Amino acid sequence: MTDDEIKKLIVDLESDRVERKRSLSDTDRVCEAICAFANDLPGNRSPGVVAIGVDDDGRVAGLVVDDDLLLRLAQVRDSGSIYPFPSIAVRRITVDGNDVAVVVVEPSPIPPIRYKGRTWIRVGPRRAIATPEEEARLSERRREAALPFDVRSVQGATSAELTLTRFEESVLPQLVAPEIIEANNRTVMEQLVALRFTGVDGVPTPTGLLVCGVDVERWLPGAWIQFLRIEGTTLDGAIASQHRIGGCLPDVVLELEEVLRAHIDTRVVIAGEPVERRQTNVPFEALQQIVRNAVIHRQYEATNAPVRVTWFDDRIEVQSPGGPFGAVDAANFGRPGVTDYRNPTLATTLAQMGIVQRFGVGIQVARSSMERNGNPPLRFQVEPTYVNAVLPVVQR
Repeated sequence: MTDDEIKKLIVDLESDRVERKRSLSDTDRVCEAICAFANDLPGNRSPGVVAIGVDDDGRVAGLVVDDDLLLRLAQVRDSGSIYPFPSIAVRRITVDGNDVAVVVVEPSPIPPIRYKGRTWIRVGPRRAIATPEEEARLSERRREAALPFDVRSVQGATSAELTLTRFEESVLPQLVAPEIIEANNRTVMEQLVALRFTGVDGVPTPTGLLVCGVDVERWLPGAWIQFLRIEGTTLDGAIASQHRIGGCLPDVVLELEEVLRAHIDTRVVIAGEPVERRQTNVPFEALQQIVRNAVIHRQYEATNAPVRVTWFDDRIEVQSPGGPFGAVDAANFGRPGVTDYRNPTLATTLAQMGIVQRFGVGIQVARSSMERNGNPPLRFQVEPTYVNAVLPVVQR
């Protein structure tokens, strides 16, 4: 958080994300506040602030904030009384010409956080000890944090964010056999839960939003594809064509593939009299596999970056947000038999819908297709935050 953001919280008497203390005379209360902000029961998903040197009415008390005070605040986390350790940052800021010591507390991904064995939470503007029901909610959140991102609940979203007619009429029949649907006699909401499109509370998951969301980018801002056709071999060349493709992922993939087909050139190659064959500047099958890999294996969490397809005169680059995942690293990327899934439920869903042909072979299929067509070899640039696939085109 910036100093300005902290100052706004300090003077906002309505906010439940700040606790003010005139001094550090009662360390227990400060530790309880840290615990409560780390638990983040309201689901703010934003840091809380404990401000030392501020009265309850938001006025600065004129406290002397020296290095000793900051050190004492920093040590409360490691006292052994707060467990698991929350993530905090301690610093000094200036408000109305006076120093204030602040503890910025990040929401914990593994609640409940306890102080001296008790689970503290925020109830509006005050602290409280969690009830058994509230502690159970925090424990459930901890279990969910261990799940892959594609099946975690998207906080703030509701089932109204899913197009239920699309789910019932188009998606569900591709995922579940008609006789099973009839035999189970489940409601639509129960079917959504069973397929992990929502949690048991009806909150959509990223998989549900990506497959049948009303406004996918509202919740997953990077869930779109940018296509650029550049004249030349560098990004500063003239843009010959551009497309911004968004919406539900199955539709996005099919729309992009139509764009790719429109840019593929085909020529007849004489391969010895009287034999001739047709050769494209790049095989569609290779492009299809690489693009589908990009949207399935990309990182959707904590990024606004789209998948980028940039077509130059001499190559096509497909850049996917998120580096290698799990068992895959820069050294073994693309090696046959080495695969892992950042979004396993999304991958399985798209496979059942026919958008994935076979798991773990997409890169090999693309390589073989490039070789048969006479293209230079497919290559990859593998970085911690993205993977860039480069498909050289056949020069005319």
